[in-house]
Amino acid sequence: MLIPILYLIVGLALLYFGGEGLVRGAAGLALRLGLTPLAVGLTVVAFGTSCPELAVSLNAAIENKGDVSMGNVVGSNIANIGLILGLTALIKPIGVHMQLLRFDVPLLAAVSVAFVLAVHDRSLGRAEGAFLVAGLVAYVLIVLRLARQEGKAVQAEYAEELAADVPPGGKLWMQLLLIVAGLVMLVVGGRLFVDGAVQLARMLEISEAVIGLTIVAIGTSLPELSASLIAAARGHSDIAVGNVVGSNLFNILNILGFTGLIKPITFPGIDGIDFAVMLVFSLALFPLLWTGQRLNRLEGTLLLLAYAAYLGWRGVGGPGAA
Repeated sequence: MLIPILYLIVGLALLYFGGEGLVRGAAGLALRLGLTPLAVGLTVVAFGTSCPELAVSLNAAIENKGDVSMGNVVGSNIANIGLILGLTALIKPIGVHMQLLRFDVPLLAAVSVAFVLAVHDRSLGRAEGAFLVAGLVAYVLIVLRLARQEGKAVQAEYAEELAADVPPGGKLWMQLLLIVAGLVMLVVGGRLFVDGAVQLARMLEISEAVIGLTIVAIGTSLPELSASLIAAARGHSDIAVGNVVGSNLFNILNILGFTGLIKPITFPGIDGIDFAVMLVFSLALFPLLWTGQRLNRLEGTLLLLAYAAYLGWRGVGGPGAA
């Protein structure tokens, strides 16, 4: 029991610090190359906070653990909305920028529906992977175009948020070193985390799907949790919501897209209810955010309770439970 838990702790630490290093280095390099702070926030930072999920899902796919690979993404998307946005709103109500309601949130709902329909046969092949990667490229291009159209107030907000992560005048060699070190830590951390989670599942006689949907999903969502809580505490509510919405889009388009291209997977342990819960959370986000253009404490509490109910079902009565 001690060794798997140690693997989980060390792997999670490497995932966290690897993601931090990659975000700092990549954001600094992107700004050096002339990208706007808004574009960096919606692309580089969103990608960086999704890197733990990418490392874990790719490692799991390569090791033919499809339930862990898919469960990690589905579980992370559920946790990002139910746990992270719920907890963030409970601590401090979140205001929402209209661009999120007009574009990003509806797009997340549409992508989630299309994704669930594409993997209804419990498999993710290269054709689906290519489709998702094409969607990723289109999304990034649209985000960059919209970023150039944003006003100075929004640009200043993202510039202030990124200031702590990207010190002005950073040296090029340091930024490159952070990127390389971050990637190495993500790869090693992802391998350790998957191995620890699978060993723990077998020892406790719990299915790999349950471990992927819960322990692995929550663990790899910690960067999003940290980023959203810090952003909300500083009054950057758009970033708090945008980080979650952007990460959920990247989880589907980027992580599962490249996973499908590199190593097609099957995931018989992921129940239809898991996909349904992910869809419900994604679709419910729009009406919750539309009312008053904010997510208040009551709505945050409802999200947390819904997420707790899902965990209770998955841990006690769901397929693969002990």
